[in-house]
Amino acid sequence: MFENLTDRLEGVFKKLRGHGRLTEENIQEAMGEVRKALLEADVNFGVVKEFIAAVADKAIGREVLTSLSPGQQVVKIVHDELVALLGSQAEPLKLDGRQPVTIMLAGLQGSGKTTTAAKLARLLKEKGRAPLLVPADVYRPAAIEQLQVLGGQVGVPVFASTAEQKPVEIARQAFTAASTGPYDTVIFDTAGRLHVDDELMVELREISQAVPLSEILFVADAMTGQDAVTVAEKFNADLEITGVILTKMEGDARGGAALSVKKVTGKPIKFVGVGESVDALEVFHPDRTASRILGMGDVLSLIEKAEAVVDQKSAEQLAKKIQKNAFTLEDFLDQIQQIKKMGSLEQIMGMIPGINKLKQIKDAPQPDQKELIKTEAIIRSMTLKERRNHRIINARRRVRIAEGSGTSVAEVNRVLKSYTMMLKMMKTMKGKGIMTGGKRRKLPKGLMR
Repeated sequence: MFENLTDRLEGVFKKLRGHGRLTEENIQEAMGEVRKALLEADVNFGVVKEFIAAVADKAIGREVLTSLSPGQQVVKIVHDELVALLGSQAEPLKLDGRQPVTIMLAGLQGSGKTTTAAKLARLLKEKGRAPLLVPADVYRPAAIEQLQVLGGQVGVPVFASTAEQKPVEIARQAFTAASTGPYDTVIFDTAGRLHVDDELMVELREISQAVPLSEILFVADAMTGQDAVTVAEKFNADLEITGVILTKMEGDARGGAALSVKKVTGKPIKFVGVGESVDALEVFHPDRTASRILGMGDVLSLIEKAEAVVDQKSAEQLAKKIQKNAFTLEDFLDQIQQIKKMGSLEQIMGMIPGINKLKQIKDAPQPDQKELIKTEAIIRSMTLKERRNHRIINARRRVRIAEGSGTSVAEVNRVLKSYTMMLKMMKTMKGKGIMTGGKRRKLPKGLMR
């Protein structure tokens, strides 16, 4: 997501930096290009108009036009205005006050409410909460069963409801059960429609009147662009939503919904769905998103993802293996699995500052999730002895590994070459030290020959 917008904006700013001095004419021309880029990204017209006016007003100020790096000053102004447009800061859920906390997810059919309910429950459980999932969609076939399956996957109990019950009764009974049980958070998965209708709104209002709701989160498919914003506005007018969750942010959406919904509804984006797996829900950070849009990467999120999948003990053990020249193909496989837990390669690469410039270089290596999966299959087709000592993998063994992994000998050779190159890179660490336990430790002489 945002890739096309990022490319367009980087082109605009490159032109600006090419000018030794900026004039009002230069800036107005650049703002015209930014305006086109935002409109092509499906950002609301009114939002674009206000955004461009705010940026232009600050960019034409004396401190910018007379500065030594006016192009960079304009980029900073655009960044700051993007942060403001996206919501200024991350907005946490309201988890204090009345217990249990009650969260109702609302939205159109197909927006991903049921999956999002399970993802949110998992996230809250990881933070020490005791959530209860409540299936209140009695219309969509197998909706209740779907939430039960997802609840099992994330290890969160699901309230027993049936399709014969009314949604408001399910909500009322679930809230009573949670109030007297071991739960401190209740997440209601409600029904959707193909479009907004009175029947849906009446049903949702009945639930909000029957249960004291802490949060009403509107779940929207980011791929639908301005349609998502229009529907969010309608839901907000009828229900007074407290926030938005945008799903499918990892897709090919142009970004219009994310850049418009806060300004149009006045309600913050609280979470974003970045994949289909149950762990693919992230807190929305406006400043980090603005940096990614401008091609500055998102190092903080990358660090957080790494910390979430790599524990300190494993890191220490890996460091010791590297010191002893004992990094095997088994360890290589483990690192691939750790990377996969962090998300797709494209998502990870998108968090690295300046990565878009690399993409523009002809023949530059591009992230390929399929290659990662293929590499994993090849290593898994090796025997334990082969993984621990790659030198014994002769031509006959390579044929067997290729057949076992459904690949070719050439692909097996590429994996082994990548691994040996990695070993050589580790050897160059001699005398430079490695990071273990947050400290840089010198490598003992003789260990990295």
